[in-house]
Parts: sequence; C-alpha cells; structure tokens
Amino acid sequence: MFTLEFLQQYWWFLISVLGAILVFLLLIQGGQSLLFETRNEMERTMMVNALGRKWELSFTTLVVFGGAFFASFPLFYSTSFGGAYWVWILILLTFVLQAVSYEFRSKKGNLLGTRTYDAFLSIGGALACILLGAAVSTFFFGAEFTVEKQNLVAAGTSPVISTWAPTHGLEAFLCYENILLGVVVLLLARTLAAMFFIKTIDGGISFSERCKFMVMRYGIAFALFFVAYAVCLLFADGYQWAADGSIERVANKYLWNLIEMWWVAIILVVGVVLVLYAIIRTAFTKDYNNGIWPCGIGTILVVLCLFWIAGYNHTAYYPSLLDPQSSLTIANSSSSEFTLTAMSIVSVLVPFVAAYTIYAWWSLTRKPITPEEMQGKDHKY
Repeated sequence: MFTLEFLQQYWWFLISVLGAILVFLLLIQGGQSLLFETRNEMERTMMVNALGRKWELSFTTLVVFGGAFFASFPLFYSTSFGGAYWVWILILLTFVLQAVSYEFRSKKGNLLGTRTYDAFLSIGGALACILLGAAVSTFFFGAEFTVEKQNLVAAGTSPVISTWAPTHGLEAFLCYENILLGVVVLLLARTLAAMFFIKTIDGGISFSERCKFMVMRYGIAFALFFVAYAVCLLFADGYQWAADGSIERVANKYLWNLIEMWWVAIILVVGVVLVLYAIIRTAFTKDYNNGIWPCGIGTILVVLCLFWIAGYNHTAYYPSLLDPQSSLTIANSSSSEFTLTAMSIVSVLVPFVAAYTIYAWWSLTRKPITPEEMQGKDHKY
C-alpha cells in the first residue's frame, strides 16, 4: 500500500505537527510566568482563570507527543525518555506542580496560601519552557549516548540498547545553544500569553496597555534571541545518513537543508513574518486584540520548519556526541512497516480531534473574563 520510506516521512510530519502545536500551547506556561507582572490581585486571578481553562490542552498535547514518538520512533523514545530521564522528569514535575496549583489555589483553608501556588505556577511555567526548549535543541546539537542494537540478541550481554553519560541528559544544559533555545521558547511563550490576555480578559484600559507593553518588551527580546539561535543553527555541523546506513558529519547541514528544501525556507519566512506582524501591530495599534492568531499560526509554521530540517533530507534528527554512528534517523529508529501502516489508518481521526480542540478553545474563550465574574460564586481557579 505505502512504502516504508513514505510512512517514516509521514509520521515525522505528524510528530512535527504535534511538536508545533505544543510550542504554541506553551503560552499557558508563558502566561503563568507573567503572574507577578501585576500586583493587582484581581488581575492576577483573571490571568490564572484565563490560563486555567486551557492548561489541560498543553499537558495533553505533551502526552500525545510522547505517545506518538513511542509508537512511530520507539528507538528515540527508549533512548531519550529512558536515558535522558532527568530532563524529562523535571519537565513532568513542572506540569504536576501546575496541576496541583490550579486545583488548590483558591480552595478555602489551603495550607500554603494563594500566593504560594501563584509562585509555583510562575516558576513552573518558566522552567517548563526552558527545559522543553533545551530538550528540542538536542535534536540539532546532539546528546551523549551510544546505541548498540545487537545487545538484544547477543549472548552474555545486558539487553540494554542505549547507554548514556552519567549525567543522563543534564549535559544538555552545558551547551549554550540549548539554553539559548530554552530562553527563546520562554520569551515566545510570554509574548503569546500577553496577546492571549488581551484577547480573553476584559480588565480595562490599564490592563490592556500593560499587556501591550509586555508584547513589545518580550517580543523584541524574542526576535533578538531567535536571530542569535538561528545563526548558531545555520552554521552548525550536522549528520547525514547514506543509503547503506552509515552516518557522516556535514558542515552547515541545516543551512544546506533550507537551500535544498526551498519550500521549507519559504514556509519559515512566512511564519517569521506572521509573528513579527502580530508583535508590531499588537504593540502599536491601540484597539487591535487579535494578535494571538497570526502569532500562533506563525509560531506553528516556524516550529514545523525546525522539525523538518532536523529530520528530513537524510538528516540525523538526534545526533550522538559520543558515537556518530549511533545517531538516530527516521530510517533507523522507526517502527516496522506493519506498525506504521496500522497507525496511519488510525491517524485519519486526527482532523476530528483537531476540530474538537478548536471548538473547545472557542467555547472557553468566546466570552472575555471580567472582574465581576471573578467575584461571583461560580467555580474559579
């Protein structure tokens, strides 16, 4: 029906879509990190409730992203999630802290107090963005692991495929490019969150103006840091796999990917333009409150392109810094043709799930949050 190569390309595309949506939804975490930008308790409560109505979407998308990776590229899942576990455990802890804080923040008689849970949300939101950004950056700048598939069948050896450095993923934070992408993701998430607040909270002129100032401040910082990371990436070496499965180092690999896959470069430019348009118009147009949409679409397009240059064009999407031949590609880390085919049939449900998510988003934000609503007796976070 379909060739194995087509199925591998198709599933990397789906992984890219999930990753792009996850980065967009990190506006929830970015918004949490902005809670102490205001000293007004009512404004903070409105911000928490605007985010609280959406926080499950980012967590669910993270779980689906991991599940899709497990099903389609199990060698990556076992290598990264099983070996670099400190990074992923820290990421999961930030989401657990988020869930607990939303649940108990406004409960009567809670032991820690509302401001403590707000601090948990703020710190956890910032850390989640930085950690996820650093984890994704290892797709380009590599990690310290080796892969020995023959350990599964070799007599007298431990049936462990992947072996990691003793730091088990924490070495990612010794690479400044990884930290740089983490900061980029945090600044983008804060910019998106400020636009989201403008759209969904009716907090008066002063609140809207402060949000527009945040869009300008974090948007400009994001643009500068994104350019810095793009320069590092485009002039970085990458790894390319040949037809016989061997992997070699290639200078400026990701720049060559953009040149050879010109259509990706065009989509990348369109995404960047949309993000910049949203930042500029939101920051400098008084009554404009729809910046979240062009910025969100632009974000998704840019992240899609980053995933495509990481995995397509015979590129190793998870380079090994200890043994280049252990680097993971969509060819050597995928599930079997039968598994990918079976999952592809199920994937026809994705548009329906996406449609439901869009409808749920619209239903929860069609009416702006007001101070009067927060003073009512209805459920609030």
